[in-house]
Order: sequence, then C-alpha cells, then structure tokens
Amino acid sequence: MAQEHEPHGRACLEAIARGDQAAMQRFYEAHAQIVYAFALRRLDDPADAADVLHEVMLEVWRKAGRFEGRSRVRTWLLGIAHHKVLDRLRALGRARERESDVDPDTHADAAEGGDMLAAIRAAGEARHVRYCLQRLRDIHRQVMHLAFFQELSCAEMAQVLGCPTGTVKTRMMHARRAMKRCLQALGADT
Repeated sequence: MAQEHEPHGRACLEAIARGDQAAMQRFYEAHAQIVYAFALRRLDDPADAADVLHEVMLEVWRKAGRFEGRSRVRTWLLGIAHHKVLDRLRALGRARERESDVDPDTHADAAEGGDMLAAIRAAGEARHVRYCLQRLRDIHRQVMHLAFFQELSCAEMAQVLGCPTGTVKTRMMHARRAMKRCLQALGADT
C-alpha cells in the first residue's frame, strides 16, 4: 500500500537504509516540522518536543530498512513519534498529557475584508474549541488531533495508536459527542 507519489517516501527510506546521509537530510527537512508539531501538541514543551524529534529521526536512521510499505511513510513516522511521546511522558512522570490543539490563528481569515464582528466571533469560537479540547480524555484528544490536524484516516490512526480501527471509530464518536456537549454548555454554535 506504499504510495509511490509520496514525496520523500519509500525510495528515500531505502536510500537511508543503505546509509545515504543526503537522503536522511532530505527526509529530515521534509518531515521534521510535522513530527515537531505533533510532539509539541502532546508535550506542550518545546525542549521536550525537540528531543522527541531527534529521537524519532535517529530511529528512522536506524530502522529505515524495516519500513514495509504497508502504510504511508507519514503514518509510520507518526507511529514512531507517538511511542516516543509516550516514553517521554512516562519519563517525566506526567499523569496526563496537556495539549493545545487549536491554533489561535485558525480563524484569522475571518478578519480579512474588515469584518471585525466575524473576527471577534471566530476568536471566541476558537477559544471555546480550545477549552473543550483540553477537557477531553487523552485518548479522545489523540484521535481528534490525528484526524483533524494530521488528516489521517481511521485505518492510519489505528496504525499510529496501535489499536483496532473499530476502537479508533469509537473513540472518535465519543470525542465528537463530548465536544458537542461541551460547546453547547458554553453556548457556542455547534
């Protein structure tokens, strides 16, 4: 199921497995921001996120030859990142992960054209969404992040999280319901 058109995909990993440092550099440049953002949202600490990024890329360097092509490279990479984040959280002794899944600039486009009322309304809605996302159970925040910010399918999320696709679908259903209840309680439009 490897996608040949995926930039810096399987061919790049094969070159890395042969020890091609230039291929590793290209891979790093293509994927570092995605891995760092993923780790930062989960850890809420830039230094920890940078450490996870480096651990993930070291893992890619060591295990590129083990990529079997049963998923997209990005899915495989986020699976590694997910496990490294969990390891980091355990090492830090945190009981719960903290995330800020919604970028405050998400609704910045609403301010274009001088529509100040729409911009104020969008900022309020973003604040409500952030608030409700932070109150989700950790497993529900994970699937929301992977679905909406990493744009992964349920099957890809299942690979990243190491659980059945049905479990991902159930978690997503519960996450949506919890978000809806929370947003309704805040008086936000749902």
